[in-house]
Amino acid sequence: MIGIEVDNRSGVEVDEAAACELARRVLAGEGVGEGELGIAFVGPDESRALKKEHLGIDDATDALAFPIDSRDELPEGLPRQLGDVVVCPQVVGDEWRSPLVHALLHLLGYDHGPEMEAQEGLYL
Repeated sequence: MIGIEVDNRSGVEVDEAAACELARRVLAGEGVGEGELGIAFVGPDESRALKKEHLGIDDATDALAFPIDSRDELPEGLPRQLGDVVVCPQVVGDEWRSPLVHALLHLLGYDHGPEMEAQEGLYL
């Protein structure tokens, strides 16, 4: 089972249940059946600060991924901590689903390119 903790501090309403359902569908489609995931919806100022702190780019962004265990082999009995994704709905409006899928695939080790784009298309 995938445990998901959602934190909406964006200041706008987001369908958190739909975000969890989409995340579970993506993870199941990628063969991840167990683990813990954090999803945070943030405002543009927090998005910008996180991107600057972690990527050195001073610009608000639609989504960021902070992987922890990804698909790494873990000792038996140790729960998988997938990591956190951060989505800024104000940057993308009602189209937060695509950036969420994008960030989830980054958590699982995908890099930008044709393979990632093909996988994104499976879930949107």
